[in-house]
Amino acid sequence: MKYENLAQEIVEKVGGEANINSLTHCITRLRFKLKDESKADTEFLKNHDEIVTVMQSSGQYQVVIGNHVPDVYDAITKVTHLDSANDDQSQEKGSGNILNRFIDLISGIFQPILGILAAAGMIKGFSALFLALGWLTESSGTYQILFALGDALFYFFPVFLGFTAAKKFGSNHFIEMAIGAAIVYPTLVSAMEFGAKGVHTLFGGTIFEVESNLSFLGIPVISLLSLHC
Repeated sequence: MKYENLAQEIVEKVGGEANINSLTHCITRLRFKLKDESKADTEFLKNHDEIVTVMQSSGQYQVVIGNHVPDVYDAITKVTHLDSANDDQSQEKGSGNILNRFIDLISGIFQPILGILAAAGMIKGFSALFLALGWLTESSGTYQILFALGDALFYFFPVFLGFTAAKKFGSNHFIEMAIGAAIVYPTLVSAMEFGAKGVHTLFGGTIFEVESNLSFLGIPVISLLSLHC
């Protein structure tokens, strides 16, 4: 394997497999959760020719590799017993202060979709640029397809977040995705945006009184659409 030696060196220098609670990766870095970070040889890793740097943040020991990090991650899982089954399911799940745990929660949900999120943003940007330069028109098929490619992720964002949240929390992926799909269901979106607006009160006219277009069993349903009205 191309990265077998690098993978073995990284595992050894972070304190060995026994010192690793879990391992994930994002676009450019390996994210270790170590039992004892003092056992890691940080200086060796920082000075390694195939490693950009090492960062310690939010309870994670991050080894920055570059764009080929998925290959290095795969190599590590093959030379150890670590695999995707241990992602964020470690015994230190409840450790760390509240801020670190909150940051870990948010990063764990958003990390898997950062790549496609960046790609979708670039497509939307280029579509707007081509439209501004007059190279395309809003009625052209090319523009409409590009717009759909760039906008689809953002339109169905709750569905994607449902999947990544389910992976993070260890719950059923299909249940979470179904909840996300319900949020963007056209009928529900239209009801929130154009439905008859009324004031729904919680707890008898207290600060919890809110203006909402939709209620469920007498409970106001709040969306970003209703908040800006």
